[in-house]
Amino acid sequence: MIVFGTDGWRGVIARDYTFENLARVALAVASYARKTSAAPSAVIGYDTRFLSRQFAEETARILASRGLAVWLSDRVATTPQVSLVTKLRKATIGIVITASHNPPEYNGFKLKGNYGGPATVEIVAGVEREIRRIEARPLRLPRMQSLETLIAEGAVRMFDPRVPYRRAVEAKINLDRIRRAGLRVLFDPMYGAGMSILPEFLPADAIHSEPNPGFGEVGHPEPIAECLQPAIARMRSGNYDICIATDGDADRLGLLDAEGNFVDSHRIFMLLLEYLYEDKRRRGVVVKTVSLTSMVDAFCRQYGIELIETPVGFKHTAKLMLQRRVLIGGEESGGLGTILHIPERDGIFNALLILEMMVARSRSLGELVAELDARFGPHRYRRRDVHVTEQQKQRILRVCAKMPKEIGGYRVERVVTTDGYKFFFADGSWLLVRASGTEPLVRFYAEAPSQQQADELVEAGIALALG
Repeated sequence: MIVFGTDGWRGVIARDYTFENLARVALAVASYARKTSAAPSAVIGYDTRFLSRQFAEETARILASRGLAVWLSDRVATTPQVSLVTKLRKATIGIVITASHNPPEYNGFKLKGNYGGPATVEIVAGVEREIRRIEARPLRLPRMQSLETLIAEGAVRMFDPRVPYRRAVEAKINLDRIRRAGLRVLFDPMYGAGMSILPEFLPADAIHSEPNPGFGEVGHPEPIAECLQPAIARMRSGNYDICIATDGDADRLGLLDAEGNFVDSHRIFMLLLEYLYEDKRRRGVVVKTVSLTSMVDAFCRQYGIELIETPVGFKHTAKLMLQRRVLIGGEESGGLGTILHIPERDGIFNALLILEMMVARSRSLGELVAELDARFGPHRYRRRDVHVTEQQKQRILRVCAKMPKEIGGYRVERVVTTDGYKFFFADGSWLLVRASGTEPLVRFYAEAPSQQQADELVEAGIALALG
């Protein structure tokens, strides 16, 4: 059965993610688009993974054969680029062939709304209804012409994703000021789709910036400390002010300061929240997922800002960005969107905004992070993903549902079940246990006043759940 998780459909190439299953999903998207639009159209892009271009081209052929007007990227594209073009073209739907940060054996299929952000729950449900209908009978592919013929006839139109994206960034970021500051930047696109994007805007040395579907020493393209060891070593032996790292489709961001210290997404979110509210004087509600730092709560209380907490998944933030004036919204995994841009995560855009903040405040990244501790007190974070069977996953959730009164020697004060089970303790620390929506994992997250305590809470949570 083909199921869309928190961020699209993903599967292991040749086992679950086959051309046959791709055809089922593409036919379902075509059917959904035809039912919801009088002039259905689609924008399609793809990342650097194995067969991504071929999967994208096959999707384009199927959609065009079903009467959709199709725009197909003429090169590797980031997810934010595809989202932006989907909005600019007023397309019915956008599609990105990517598995984001997953290991190299995976590929995926992300859906984008015509507003330039992740498909809402309603859009995904509509597409999944069509998938169930198609899965109920033998697959029958429509008669399809070659891609070359479809392009010659204008049914599929190629586009360069760099041009509109460059125009959008240049209108919103003070690139000249950043360039004049002469910041020494190391860029690690982790062999992903962002590899050619940042150098278009400013000088930067790069690693892992050539095609490698196996992701080489990176393992899997997720901008977290465990996967950034080569970049950390380069920062500690080099002469850089900052390292910018993006994931496989460049919608998520991780940073290293001049000493090679990892700056996680919690601090990135907080820095951008400060900059937007205090320096740029922008206003709006703040949206965060249940797994994001409590520093956000403290900042919003200080200024009387409305804060909305959602389940994990940027689609919840994107939906609110369509309904409300959202200053900033995002999640622990490194993806966030701001009032300045489309309702989408964008690692490159947010990195440029951090550089703009460093220049505006005349601070290094390390100094900006240290000021967060001085202002809010230390908030240290740990996440551990545990591979489990479905039986183990259900056992873990049953244990949490019993609402234990104590975990690892810390008394549980209250429990929030917005997404998984979030246990709060008297000193403000917390532990979150939730099952992944896209992988056979249970994730354990913790935040505490010290790194040792955060580590202890995660390990205690795992011990409790797995017995």
